[in-house]
Amino acid sequence: MEVGRRDFMGKKRNTVVYELYDKGKKVYIGITDDPERRREEHKKDKKFDTMKIVTGKRTEESAHQEEQRRLEVYKKRTGKLPRYNKQN
Repeated sequence: MEVGRRDFMGKKRNTVVYELYDKGKKVYIGITDDPERRREEHKKDKKFDTMKIVTGKRTEESAHQEEQRRLEVYKKRTGKLPRYNKQN
């Protein structure tokens, strides 16, 4: 795993936000510090054909905030969360 950069507060910036798609439809939004590992894990329990990294490297906190923002936008637009994200 590549060592991430650090922000001005010294926090590691090695986490990205990603989205999984199945036939062009978004089915999951998540964060990871190891996209290849995460892709392989998801192949075991999710049906998807594309994984897109949608942000640059961030702190884990910042990536989580962006993940939540993207989930809120998706839910506002569609009335539900992507298929594989936990429904609240």
